[in-house]
Amino acid sequence: VQLQAFGGGLVQPGGSLRLSCAASGFTFDYGAIGWFRQAPGKEHEGLLCINNNDGESYYADSVQGRFTTFRNLAENTVSLQMNSLKPEDTAIYYCATEGVNVKPRCVVADFTHWGQGTQVTVSS
Repeated sequence: VQLQAFGGGLVQPGGSLRLSCAASGFTFDYGAIGWFRQAPGKEHEGLLCINNNDGESYYADSVQGRFTTFRNLAENTVSLQMNSLKPEDTAIYYCATEGVNVKPRCVVADFTHWGQGTQVTVSS
């Protein structure tokens, strides 16, 4: 399984950005998807994790109402739509997948396959 994340960049506070994650060796119609980030000097933070077959999901309080994820099964991609971005959202963002459903939480240990990360910088 290989994941490639793309779409990061520089955005002003209040702006929006969409990240995408393309997979090979895995399809997004089963298992789970996770989005994580790591800010400088901090540990990985689980943002949004969802089971693909039943939609059971977990959203971190820090992104609830601002971030959402959706799949494009035809292109075998998953995207993270980020709205109302804040400077504290600045981090390297990662997508991750797991071949089975995960518990309704968002922790690194639940995911086996990881993309390489893409930088998001929120600054004026």
